[in-house]
Amino acid sequence: MKYLFATHNSNKLSEIQALLKGYPVISLDSLQDDEEVEENGSTFFENAFLKANRFFQKYHLPTFADDSGLVVLALNGAPGIYSARYSGENVDYGRNNLLLLKNMKGLSDRRAYFVSVVCFIEENGEVHYFEGRLNGIISQELRGNHGFGYDPLFWLPDLKKTVGELSEKQKNQISHRSVAFGKLTEFLKSKNPR
Repeated sequence: MKYLFATHNSNKLSEIQALLKGYPVISLDSLQDDEEVEENGSTFFENAFLKANRFFQKYHLPTFADDSGLVVLALNGAPGIYSARYSGENVDYGRNNLLLLKNMKGLSDRRAYFVSVVCFIEENGEVHYFEGRLNGIISQELRGNHGFGYDPLFWLPDLKKTVGELSEKQKNQISHRSVAFGKLTEFLKSKNPR
């Protein structure tokens, strides 16, 4: 049985294929589907459901989607659900990072967390949610060339590195997405032992 990951993001897809080894995961690009779902929910849970449900209804495959973002406590949770388009509608990681640094200027409380919410819709239509978080601090400067998004600004005090300085393997062991998809993997194993 194939599992549809409702994404066009190749970075996320390769991350998830590494995390869900043994489960055949296809993406929207595999189906030559370029439809974009408007993420007009007010929470990560709502946005993940909107994406998963749209493509579950369309393809009748077990489907999952995630909505992920960065939550900065001193910015009242921003960028939050607007993380990808923080600096404007067209996703631009560089501009997003520069805007975040600008908005954090002079703030001493730099605590933040990455969050990922996965919505999985089974073949029978049952809906399940899995959440993962990674706590850290917003760095004063960009560091590292790995990962994507806010990774070069997300400082991990225990490792004394930003996520952007971690290898893909290291990131996949601790990331918010790996926690959420780890929970999904455990769920799939309980339903469908390999």
